[in-house]
Amino acid sequence: MTLKGKTLFISGGSRGIGLAIAKRAAADGANIVIAAKTIEANPKLPGTIYSAAKEIEDAGGQCLPLQVDIREEDQVVAAARKAAEIYGGIDILINNASAINLTPTEATAMKRFDLMFGVNVRGTFLCTQAMLPYLKKSAEQGRNPHILTLSPPLSMAAKWFAPHVAYTMAKYGMSMCVLGHAEEFKPYGIAVNALWPRTVIQTAALQMIPGIKPEHCRKTDILSDTAHLILMSDARALGNTGNFYIDEDVLAKHGVTDLEKYSVVPGSKTLMPDLFL
Repeated sequence: MTLKGKTLFISGGSRGIGLAIAKRAAADGANIVIAAKTIEANPKLPGTIYSAAKEIEDAGGQCLPLQVDIREEDQVVAAARKAAEIYGGIDILINNASAINLTPTEATAMKRFDLMFGVNVRGTFLCTQAMLPYLKKSAEQGRNPHILTLSPPLSMAAKWFAPHVAYTMAKYGMSMCVLGHAEEFKPYGIAVNALWPRTVIQTAALQMIPGIKPEHCRKTDILSDTAHLILMSDARALGNTGNFYIDEDVLAKHGVTDLEKYSVVPGSKTLMPDLFL
């Protein structure tokens, strides 16, 4: 199976995990819509929607870079409409955009609280809502539509909340969208799943986590390869929706157990578990 000719709408895909997923799909010949805010290069945070588009096209796909704040309904709806007009529809939504702030309650400014809930929860719900008519049409056409959200398995253990209540609530809000939408959209033949890494991934978000070093991390490729496998699965098949996938488990199910190539530092024995696992 292949993603050739499929259209993926990726929130926040100008760098990191979103861009890696985009480039893996582009290698199949997919159409990629990058919906992110960055249009000017920042030396502290490399990557814009235009640099991402070039990398995606170099990888073999087509790309439509759109400046979008996924908190804004008009912008998301307009982006979905434009993507569908240009590529003839939308088959896959990747809810990748996320804001992180690992602070205890007294140190969490309300503007950061609002940002995390605006991007993580509202943004995920809004993108899903805006893409739904196109995904339903994709299902009617037998094009195997998927929604894949980068969010962790749900757990009500206090240890995941106490150090950063606001971030955990916002991130779990994305996961609750997965839980509810998987069941809601099942009759349409749209698969809705979550994906989360077993170990820390080397991305710009690491700047928010003190003490993380390259030898603790894996490359974004492990998530792009895993996402590719999930997106090629039959959306209507029993057990293929409503899952909170962990990258290592998905790869193992497909016979990939040697994960050394994904280590940022080859041979590292100090890989660090990601949050929520």
